Amino acid sequence: MSELIIRPIIHKGQNRILVKFEINAAFNVRMRKVPGARWSRSLKGWTIPDTDENRNQCKLPLQVASALIPPQPAVQTHTPLSPNNKKELGMMGKAALLYISQNNNEQMQKFLQHLQLKAYSQSTIRTYRNEFAQLLQLLGNIPVQDLKPQHLQRYFIYCHSKGLSENTLHSRINAIKYYYEQVLHKEKMFFEIPRPKRPLLLPKILNEAELKRMFSAVSNIKHKAILFTAYSAGLRVSETVCLRVQDIDSKRMQIFVRRAKGKKDRVVNLSILVLDVLRQYIKLQNPRPANYLFTGPDGKEPYSERSAQKIFQRAKEQAGIKKDLSFHSLRHSFATHLLEKGIDVKYIKELLG
Repeated sequence: MSELIIRPIIHKGQNRILVKFEINAAFNVRMRKVPGARWSRSLKGWTIPDTDENRNQCKLPLQVASALIPPQPAVQTHTPLSPNNKKELGMMGKAALLYISQNNNEQMQKFLQHLQLKAYSQSTIRTYRNEFAQLLQLLGNIPVQDLKPQHLQRYFIYCHSKGLSENTLHSRINAIKYYYEQVLHKEKMFFEIPRPKRPLLLPKILNEAELKRMFSAVSNIKHKAILFTAYSAGLRVSETVCLRVQDIDSKRMQIFVRRAKGKKDRVVNLSILVLDVLRQYIKLQNPRPANYLFTGPDGKEPYSERSAQKIFQRAKEQAGIKKDLSFHSLRHSFATHLLEKGIDVKYIKELLG
C-alpha cells in the first residue's frame, strides 16, 4: 500500500476511525499509545475511537460538520494511486456493507428489493449495491434519505479525489441516482450535478499472430475450449461460462446465447474448428458436462467468470504478450478482425448483441 488511508467507519457497532499505512514500526508504536486503539485483522489497519480530539489529530472534519458530508476527502493520498489501490478503493462495497447504520441498512434493503422487482441482472444488482454501500458507509449515522443535491455533489467531488476512473464514477452516480429517483421518487435530485466526461479509448485487441501464439500456449483442453469459444463467437465472459451443452447446435452450426446483456437472446455462428475442440473437450472431460458446457470443480455449477479471466491472463503470459488486456479483449479482437475482412458493421453488431 503506497498511501495513508484515514476514514470514519462503523466497526462492530461503534463509531471508529480507520487508519491504514504501509508497514512502519514507529507508526505502530504511536498508534498503540492512542487510548482505545485496536488493530483490526479483518480491516488490516488500526481503529481508534471516533472523537473530536482524534478527528482533529487525523485532520478530519468534526462530527458536527460531517452532517453535511465531509467537504474534504477522508482518504489522505500522499502518492499517486497504483492500479491495485484504485481497484481496492473502487471495489470495497462488500466490506462497506459491514459498517452501515441501521437506518441506512434499511434503505439499502429497499434499494435492493426495488432492483430485484425490476428484474435487474445479478451483475447489475451487485455493482449498484457495492457503489451505494460506499456512500452509506461514509455517512455513518447520517440518514441517506435526508441528503440534498449539494451534499451529493460534494460527495462526488470527494470520490473524484480518491482517484477513481470516469467509468467507476459513472457507475457510482448511476447507482445513487437510481436510489433517489426510482426508490425515493425525487426526480430533480441530479439535474444540476455534472457527470465526468468519459475518455474515448480505442479497444485493446490481439492481432492474429498473437492469438495463434496464445492458443498454442494453452495445453489444457478445457481452457483451450473456453478461449476458442469466446473468441470465435465474440462472447462476453459471462456468456461463455453460462453456455449450456444444448446451446451448441452442430447441425445448424450455431451457438445459442441466452439472456445476455439486456436480457436479449441471440444466435452466433459455430466454426468447424471450435466444434472439433469442443468435441475433444467433452470426450475427455470427467464428469462429462450434462447441463453447463463449462463447469466448476463440482461438475454441476457453471465455471466462474474469475477463473475464466485467470485462464486468459495465464495464456497471455505464457505466449509472452505484454499488452494490458482482459478476457473482454477476445470479443474486441473478434469484432475488429471481422471488420478488417470487410464484414458489414451492422452484421457485426448483431453478432455481438
